[in-house]
Amino acid sequence: MHILNIGILAHVDAGKTSLTERLLFETGVIDRLGSVDEGSTQTDTGEIERRRGITIRTAVASFTLGDLRVNLVDTPGHADFVAEVERALGVLDGAVLVVSAVEGVQPHTRVLMKTLRKVRLPTLIFVNKIDRTGAREREVLADIRRRLSPYSVALNTVRDIGCAAATTHGLPAERVEEAAEVLAERDDDLLESLVDGKTPDLEQVRAVLARHCADGVAHPVLYGSAITGQGVGDLLDAIAGLLPPVHRPDGDDDRPGTATVFAIERAPSGEKAAYLRVRAGVLRPREHLTFHRARHQGGAYDGRLTALTVAGAPEQRQAMAGDIAKVWGVPEIRVGDHVGEPPPADRGRHFSPPSLETVVRPRVPGHEPRLHAALLTLAEQDPLIATRTLAGGETSVLLYGEVQKEVIGETLAREFGVEAVFEPSRPVYFERPSGTGEAVEEMRNGPGEFMATVGLRVEPAAPGSGVGYRLEVDLGSLPLAFHRAIEESVRLALRDGPHGWPVTDVMVTLTRTGYDAPVTVAADFRGRTPIVLMRALRRAGTTVYEPCHRFEVEVPLETFSAVTGALAALGGELDGTVRRDDMWVITGELPAAVVHEFEQRLPGLSHGEGAWWSEPAGDRPTR
Repeated sequence: MHILNIGILAHVDAGKTSLTERLLFETGVIDRLGSVDEGSTQTDTGEIERRRGITIRTAVASFTLGDLRVNLVDTPGHADFVAEVERALGVLDGAVLVVSAVEGVQPHTRVLMKTLRKVRLPTLIFVNKIDRTGAREREVLADIRRRLSPYSVALNTVRDIGCAAATTHGLPAERVEEAAEVLAERDDDLLESLVDGKTPDLEQVRAVLARHCADGVAHPVLYGSAITGQGVGDLLDAIAGLLPPVHRPDGDDDRPGTATVFAIERAPSGEKAAYLRVRAGVLRPREHLTFHRARHQGGAYDGRLTALTVAGAPEQRQAMAGDIAKVWGVPEIRVGDHVGEPPPADRGRHFSPPSLETVVRPRVPGHEPRLHAALLTLAEQDPLIATRTLAGGETSVLLYGEVQKEVIGETLAREFGVEAVFEPSRPVYFERPSGTGEAVEEMRNGPGEFMATVGLRVEPAAPGSGVGYRLEVDLGSLPLAFHRAIEESVRLALRDGPHGWPVTDVMVTLTRTGYDAPVTVAADFRGRTPIVLMRALRRAGTTVYEPCHRFEVEVPLETFSAVTGALAALGGELDGTVRRDDMWVITGELPAAVVHEFEQRLPGLSHGEGAWWSEPAGDRPTR
């Protein structure tokens, strides 16, 4: 049996979870359709998800199409939970991007598609809600080609669109020729046929489309309704025929398994389970494995799986290449860990990190330890949403948006019994060294002194490189425990630079060491290192940077001056203006701190007709 792991992605409220329900129903996995409004869907199982009607955590469901087993990964649609989508992308073989036939291409749809095209993930586009008032067919396809992918090809058409009786049908001859013309720009054989006056049939077009879809450069478009089921059969045919499955190796593959952990789940009892995608080899329960993560996050560790189940194949006793498995028995396991071998060196982040933070404290004094433990658990499940301890001992949480903050508050109260109070969110600033600085502290014997010599040099590193650490002394000059104490102290101290913000894009070099055996202990180096590091940073100087958003705003012609004036007043920098029919499209960069303020002002500035899109992108020195 072949395996295909696909993700369902969409802007919030496009009908993504409803489509997941319909796919499971049409393939016989469930005998009754769940409802988002009633909180009875298969994949939104959390109490908060059911009540809010949004997906927060990635969920996995499976169905079969002939000899193909499809593992369906339902991801959040709200931009505040983009970290969940980030993790899902790393385990997918293909995707279905859901677009509303009423609203058309929405802001987060564009962010998702930009990422899908960047990683060349084979993607189908399902235009949902054809039965809703205001639904459009040709206009939405034109919007998809203009805003998402120019090589988007419709494979069905709609009659009576915009009413409950809307139905989907095969393409008429003229639409097949139109599809061929779109694909001919990327396919020489198809272009030659058209030049010779030969109109390819639908099967020829599908064959070309399947080839370019597998390369992630062309995108089949299918119309339908998750509520009525129209067009869902066409979508299932496209999943089976146009998305490339995982082909298992011939014969038995007895190599040790390699896999990636992409989700963590905790039972009410506190027992931890992990979802992972098997890359190669075989994973079996009760076998000892090595788990890998970044060195500064703890490095490698060993564990033993006590139990294992395979998505869509509960009778299967082991997980093989392409399978998604749920495993138990490794308390240390975290999202992003790699099983069997270290992560690839070129693995990158597809979405920008959180650009907001909020200080959180318990409503009831004395509950600080419980709050801290609960936040650490949440951060463990979602490593892109980190916590940090501020200089005064308070705890801050990194965020993508306000909805996420509300959900964290509800989760703390419901699952951990801690009521939390959040301060207003603020942008996450950070510091980069402006130059090079060095400092040395010698060991001194006396009250409050540290019996350790530490010398450090700090200097700027390449943007995006994070924190680097290297030795300019012999490794044997200190016991390894002392070396670890220095490096760990360096990374910990850089969380709060001279201006109180994390320091990044910095290279720290250990230039001098000394100790007095057997008097010196690791604690001496842990105490001395932050003092030396801060002195070196002050000598180098640091510049504080603010996160920015890349934006695109579409406004009526007569509102151009008002909109651009407001953007300039908020610190926006414009780099492009293009006229499209009766609208101006303005692009540029805006500080993250004022994005929400401008979004609130836009309807008044644009007579309610402005369309805004932005995503975290880059930074600049604070003004």
